[in-house]
Amino acid sequence: MTEPVYKLHPTEARWTHVALRVEDIERTIDFYTSMTPLELLDQREDEMGYGAWLGMSGETNNPFILVLAQFFPETDPFKDAPNAVLAPFAHLGIEMSEQAHVDQIAERAQEAGCLAMPPTMMPPPIGYICMLRDPDGN
Repeated sequence: MTEPVYKLHPTEARWTHVALRVEDIERTIDFYTSMTPLELLDQREDEMGYGAWLGMSGETNNPFILVLAQFFPETDPFKDAPNAVLAPFAHLGIEMSEQAHVDQIAERAQEAGCLAMPPTMMPPPIGYICMLRDPDGN
């Protein structure tokens, strides 16, 4: 018998995901898989719309997932809920192992027109960062 990839019912509370509403799920999947180390782990369609789960496949004990949801207008269960993007400071943070990786991502983002803040050295404990804007403005 194989071990489960992750436990469906943890024994204690844990941080599991952030979910973002998107307008074009394929475009947003492409953004996150090309501009970050995130991988597409699962993708589905049901009567409400499209869903995608992105993460790092090697993190099986305590995975953290970015959930993307594109709802069909006629079956959107959240159509009356507020819909806001992560701005101006709210963000998803992904730590890179080397400063050069931040520079490489910033260069790709500049070429793609989605660099929101160029590479900048911030005081400790933050470090060297850049900010990108996803296709939905996050």
